[in-house]
Amino acid sequence: MVRSNPQRRAALVDAAIEVLAREGARGLTFRSVDAEAAVPPGTASNYFANRDELLTQAGARVYERLVPDEQTLAEQRAAGRDRETYARLMRDLVGRVSGFRSGYLALLELRLESTRRPALRAILTERVRADLDANIGYHLESGLPGDATSVELLYLALNWLIVEQLTLPDVLSPAERERLVTAAVERIVRE
Repeated sequence: MVRSNPQRRAALVDAAIEVLAREGARGLTFRSVDAEAAVPPGTASNYFANRDELLTQAGARVYERLVPDEQTLAEQRAAGRDRETYARLMRDLVGRVSGFRSGYLALLELRLESTRRPALRAILTERVRADLDANIGYHLESGLPGDATSVELLYLALNWLIVEQLTLPDVLSPAERERLVTAAVERIVRE
């Protein structure tokens, strides 16, 4: 197994994300990843021991790509500490996550696949829990209104809003989605 080219590995994992989003977990093969990445046949099998490793790394890579850049984090830190600001931050978050459509759809595929693969479920559970805990910690340190339960409730509500937007985009208009994010913050977050 080749592990010496990190750029090639990242390109293969990014290709796996695209395959997952387009074809689902059942369509994810080394051959499909090679084709998506436009590399010679057999390349992916040189970088990953098995399909489970490829699935796991695809999930981790989605989270890496969803982390806000330093400029976004700096703007968040400099923003106000009221519910209106919090609502704007949540609308921005929904927009950023929805903007990586293939990544979020790949995560949904991985979640479905994890119901059949206990090892993948364990890894995803650990990763999602760590992400949720990090979000709670960031929120509590930020001085924004609300508590840990507010963060958890918004996490659940906004995740489904994103699913709706990516899978059935005509159910709610963009204006309705923005209004609902604001309403969720106003109703869930106590000042």
